[in-house]
Amino acid sequence: MAVTTAEVLQALSTVKLAASGASLTSSGRLSDIVIQDGRVMFSIAIDATEAGAMEPVRKAAEDAVKALPGAAQALVSLTAERAVPKGPSSQTPERAGIQPGRPAGAPQARVQSIPGVKHVIAVASGKGGVGKSTTACNLALGLRALGLNVGILDADIYGPSMPKLFGLHGKPRVISGRILEPLEGYGIKVMSIGFMVDEETPMIWRGPMVMSAITQMLREVAWGELDVLVVDMPPGTGDAQLTMAQATPLAGAVIVSTPQDLALLDARRGVAMFRRTEIPILGIVENMATFVCPNCGSVSHIFGHGGARREAEKLGVPFLGEVPLNMTIRETSDSGRPVTAIDPDGPHGTIYRAMAEQIWAGLSGGGATRGAPAIVFE
Repeated sequence: MAVTTAEVLQALSTVKLAASGASLTSSGRLSDIVIQDGRVMFSIAIDATEAGAMEPVRKAAEDAVKALPGAAQALVSLTAERAVPKGPSSQTPERAGIQPGRPAGAPQARVQSIPGVKHVIAVASGKGGVGKSTTACNLALGLRALGLNVGILDADIYGPSMPKLFGLHGKPRVISGRILEPLEGYGIKVMSIGFMVDEETPMIWRGPMVMSAITQMLREVAWGELDVLVVDMPPGTGDAQLTMAQATPLAGAVIVSTPQDLALLDARRGVAMFRRTEIPILGIVENMATFVCPNCGSVSHIFGHGGARREAEKLGVPFLGEVPLNMTIRETSDSGRPVTAIDPDGPHGTIYRAMAEQIWAGLSGGGATRGAPAIVFE
């Protein structure tokens, strides 16, 4: 018989917080509880300074749920989110620093750093289909070409692409407890939900389950010492993206867009979201900028041209450059041999490396102050 939410809550009511003696269920710290195929997933909100003290509570909550008949697995994470600043125009509960469903007086979570990781760079898009994952992959390789230690987290839970882009197969090895060892491709440490599920399995997950999975891949992976961790964000500007922006120590955001007006509208929303959460915009990339016919050499602007550059100027953010619509990039990506890895000095590898140099200059030169991720919007 499947476990129910009521049974989970009853079990969690026996878990006490050492500091106050209150039960976990009455503390206001619990997220929504998601149950799927016997897997029970939820998070516990903490202040960043409570991480060590709250680990026994997390473990007790996990053990209490595992003991329930019908609970095949319990996935419990501690989540510390960046507080959203208040301002004159802050009218919503979130903008006022109040988290929906959390009682007054419950702790407001704060951003929590990732041990060993100096800068986190997120690659995100206002909409899908603009080459976000390909851009993230090649930017990571461009940063690696600068002599940096680089990792990449595939946070696009519904459409994980990094296993294919890096040509990686197999499951991550458990080092100890819940800590996973990332796979490695072309000198990049890689973690993706795609390593743990069959590529044809649909990810029919609700928001809390998605966020729990992303949080675990961020904080329960042996990243080691990294100069940069690139995060391939889910497309859009919804709950998952906002929570990632609040809960992860992002150093900045790179916006990837095609030149067409529809994509630029969504990129604009992405810029606005990161600015609201006080995350610097490291730059905008114009992807699929031009197409050069391989037979006649004529140049076509299939999606328009120059739109992202003009948008960057309008918004007052750096323009990182243009990436052409090219069959070589597509073929190498599909074969797990990304162009920046196999031909770093070629015409396309040079473009990505030049963008990576600008991003690193923004991170290391004081343009980013959080020591975290760069976000790319496509």
